[in-house]
Amino acid sequence: MAEAVVYPEIGPGCTLTGGVWWSYYDEREVTPAGALDIDHMVPLAEAWDSGASAWTAARREAYANDQGQPASLVAVTARSNRSKADQDPAEWLPPAPDALCRYGAEWTATKLRWGLAVDEAEKDRLLDIAAGCGGTDVEFTPAP
Repeated sequence: MAEAVVYPEIGPGCTLTGGVWWSYYDEREVTPAGALDIDHMVPLAEAWDSGASAWTAARREAYANDQGQPASLVAVTARSNRSKADQDPAEWLPPAPDALCRYGAEWTATKLRWGLAVDEAEKDRLLDIAAGCGGTDVEFTPAP
């Protein structure tokens, strides 16, 4: 609900009524809530390939449900989330040019938070993004 620009009413069974959300990947206001997907900033398959395959089941579950860092799970349009699928920044970036700095920082923060590896193509793309993002900080808290 962090992406809500107009907060919805929460009814019985956690049903949402009203509300407007901002999908920063494609710079769109979204309503109703059902038009959103919750995106794992670093997709589960990418996390697996980057080191999560060696984790315990409990750590993988903690990663999949991480609410300790706002950037780990992001509400975005279903279209942008499905377009991204399990790709890393070398293969997919948000369609909105103004989203690149935030996306690069949040991707990097998530990888650092969980101690996940970065491959060469991914690193090169992240460095390319960062080169145009003067003043953008990467903030994270190591995962428990």
